[in-house]
Amino acid sequence: MELRGETPAKRLVTFMLMKIQPNRRALGHRGQGGRVVVFQREQESKNQPHRRGEYNVYSTFQSHEPEFDYLKSLEIEEKINKIRWLPQQNAAYFLLSTNDKTVKLWKISERDKRPEGYNLKDEDGRIRDPTTITSLRVPVLRPMDLMVEATPRRVFSNAHTYHINSISVNSDYETYMSTDDLRINLWNLEITNRSFNIVDIKPANMEELTEVITAAEFHPNQCNTFVYSSSKGSIRLCDMRASALCDNHSKFFEEPEDPSNRSFFSEIISSISDVKFSHSGRYLMTRDYLTVKVWDLNMESKPLETYQVHDYLRSKLCSLYENDCIFDKFECVWNGSDSVIMTGSYNNFFRMFDRNTKRDVTLEASRENSKPRAILKPRKVCVGGKRRKDEISVDSLDFSKKILHTAWHPFENIIAVAATNNLYIFQDKVN
Repeated sequence: MELRGETPAKRLVTFMLMKIQPNRRALGHRGQGGRVVVFQREQESKNQPHRRGEYNVYSTFQSHEPEFDYLKSLEIEEKINKIRWLPQQNAAYFLLSTNDKTVKLWKISERDKRPEGYNLKDEDGRIRDPTTITSLRVPVLRPMDLMVEATPRRVFSNAHTYHINSISVNSDYETYMSTDDLRINLWNLEITNRSFNIVDIKPANMEELTEVITAAEFHPNQCNTFVYSSSKGSIRLCDMRASALCDNHSKFFEEPEDPSNRSFFSEIISSISDVKFSHSGRYLMTRDYLTVKVWDLNMESKPLETYQVHDYLRSKLCSLYENDCIFDKFECVWNGSDSVIMTGSYNNFFRMFDRNTKRDVTLEASRENSKPRAILKPRKVCVGGKRRKDEISVDSLDFSKKILHTAWHPFENIIAVAATNNLYIFQDKVN
C-alpha cells in the first residue's frame, strides 16, 4: 500500500520542520493567541481546614505578539509552545515562555501599596519646577487594591533558524537551554545577546537529513547533564564537561525494533514526542505515539518498563496518518514520588500507570463528567465484539478532542489537564 507517494520517515521530518498544527485550539494555560493565564490556589477555609482551596485566575498577560521575518518572508505566530517556571527566590514569580522563535523571561509580582508625597513631581506624575519647591516632604506608602503585574525582564531572540520545541531550566538556576528541530542552545538567564550552541545535527546537505530533535531536558540535579530525543525514537544523554559541542553523546538509549512488527508507520509512531527525567534523576520517561517507556540511566539496551497508552489505535493508523493526527505530540509527567506516570490520549482521555502495582486507569476530562467534587469514573475502550454499557467503541472516539498537555503537582496529588480550550484541575479525594 502506498500513501501519498512518500516514505514515512521523510514525511515525518518534513512535517516536523514545517510545524503544521492541525486542529489545535487554545489551551487553558497557554494558547494560540500568545496569552499566559496563571492560576493561584486560594487559602484553605478555617471552617473546613482539610478541604483544599480552589484554583482561581491570578494573572493574565500577553506574552507574545505575531511577528514577521522580512529576511525570510515568514510569519511568526504568537502561539506559545512551552512554559517553564523558575524556582521562587523571593515574593515574585518568574517564568520562561517561548513561541517558535523567541524566549521571554517574565516577572509576576504583587503591589498593594503606592507611594505618595513626591518632591520632584506632582501626584499625577508631571515633573515640578525645582525653583518652586520651598519645602521637602517625606514620601509615604499608602494601601491600595491588590494589583498583579506581569513585566518582561529578558527577551532571548535571533538564535534559532527552526522552530523552538522545548525549553529547560538548569539545576544551577543560572542557565537554560532552548531546542529547535536541529540545534540546542545554552543561555545564561542574565545575558540576552548571545547563546552557546551545544548540539547541532544539521547536515551539510539538507537532503541527507534523516531525523530531527523533538525534545530536550536537563537533569534535575546534575547541571552538566541533559538528554534530547529524536524523531527516530532514540535518546541521547550528553555531558557538557566532555566538550563544548555535545554532538558526541555519553549514552544512547534505543529499543531495537521487532522485525515482525514492522509496518509502513513504524518510523512515525516510534518518534518520541516528550522526554522527562524522574525527580530522583535515576530514570527517564519517554512518550512515543502508542506507548510510554521508562528507562534506567544505567541500562541503555532496552527500557525498564513499557506501558501501552492506546494500543487499540493500531488498526486506525491509516486514517490517523491521513488526518495528520499521527503527528500529535503528547506530553508525559511523573507524580511527586516517581511512582505514577500520566499522559494524554484522544476523546479527552488521559491515562495513569502505577509503576508499583502495574495497574492503570483511563479517565475522561469533560464538562459533563467533571462536576465539582464528583469522582471520575474509569473509562474503557471496546476494540471489537460486544460492547458493554460503560465502554466506548474505538470507532466512536473523537480524534479532534485530544489531551496533549498534562502537569502534576510536585508534592500533592493534584493534576492539571488541558483539553481543547479547557483547563481541568483534579485532586485526590480528601476525607
